[in-house]
Amino acid sequence: MNARTAISLELREWILATSRAGHSPQTVVELMRAHGYDPQRSRAIVTEVLKLPPANLLVDADAALVRRTKHPEAPLAKAGDREVKVVLSMDKPALRVLDGLLSGEECDELIALATPRLGRALTVNATGGQQVDHRRTSVGMFFKPGELPLVAQLEQRIADLFDIPVSHGEGLQILHYLPGQEYQPHYDWFDPDQPGYATVTARGGQRIASVVIYLNTPEAGGGTAFPAVGLTVTALRGSAVYFAYDGGDASSLHAGLPVLRGEKWIATKWLRERPY
Repeated sequence: MNARTAISLELREWILATSRAGHSPQTVVELMRAHGYDPQRSRAIVTEVLKLPPANLLVDADAALVRRTKHPEAPLAKAGDREVKVVLSMDKPALRVLDGLLSGEECDELIALATPRLGRALTVNATGGQQVDHRRTSVGMFFKPGELPLVAQLEQRIADLFDIPVSHGEGLQILHYLPGQEYQPHYDWFDPDQPGYATVTARGGQRIASVVIYLNTPEAGGGTAFPAVGLTVTALRGSAVYFAYDGGDASSLHAGLPVLRGEKWIATKWLRERPY
């Protein structure tokens, strides 16, 4: 049975609608794979419905672009135009505490640039949409990738430090916490068993690592806790904590602890396995 005779009307209409919505043919293939379709069969069906040359999807282009971060091992690590100190290392989860990723002036500039655009921070829900979550009580905003010179400079530092292309990063998020505000324990990776998994991974694939950068030093509280391993990283201006969780590492469970006095500003960068 060939691809033409095997394609149901419903599937054909879905492929056409998804393509018209702006998704690339390879993304359509990935969505089909996430719903249980055989990869080779998915490529054949998509090329048939979209009238593409067969060679266009014979090679899984997305698979060729899959990357993993490399964890800094030396005490001093090169991050583009800056040298950072690796002050703590852990194997599980793969975690590094980094000193000096941003200068104090750069921290202040990011806060100033973000402040006019702050709104209630949202989380990704089970269906792939965004929602207000009682576990996350901060306000925040996103910069588009490369939106401003300082944003682009920081993105390049992260790319150089962890040996992953800039294109694999989501937009930089800035968050602001006041006393009592927190983000309760959670994972940054997406659960494959959730119904929205195909939607949130259609662009960029799975998240593989996070970089949380502290833009100020709270008077008290506000650290990042990893309860599964008994670690709390102190929030210090200009420093960062990086942790990887390829494959959904349960030890990467973490929380933004409540701010006890003062305020907390952070910048978060999530890295994906494929270009985002």
